[in-house]
Amino acid sequence: MKGQWSLILAFLFALIVAIFAVINVDSVEVNYLFGTAYSPLILVILTSVFMGGIIVASVGVFRYFRLARKVKQLEKENLLLKEQAQQNTIEEHEEPLSLEKPDNE
Repeated sequence: MKGQWSLILAFLFALIVAIFAVINVDSVEVNYLFGTAYSPLILVILTSVFMGGIIVASVGVFRYFRLARKVKQLEKENLLLKEQAQQNTIEEHEEPLSLEKPDNE
């Protein structure tokens, strides 16, 4: 259900941005580090939203891979601890060996 709400909110946000961009079609001056240029405001808005989406997505992908690596590490550690616990359980249930010599009568 959470994924559906996220998708609905994403579509709603995209619709609002599209309407806002279509309303603003005037040409504006855009200042870059190396100069200025005139561009329709709709392109400035859509490019800004697109670049923001790429930045957020890249941060999300970075976090996903970092968490996936951590999960893999913890799964290995969990498997090792389970094996150690199983080995300890087996050793506890084994009968201790007697070091005394058997009596031959």
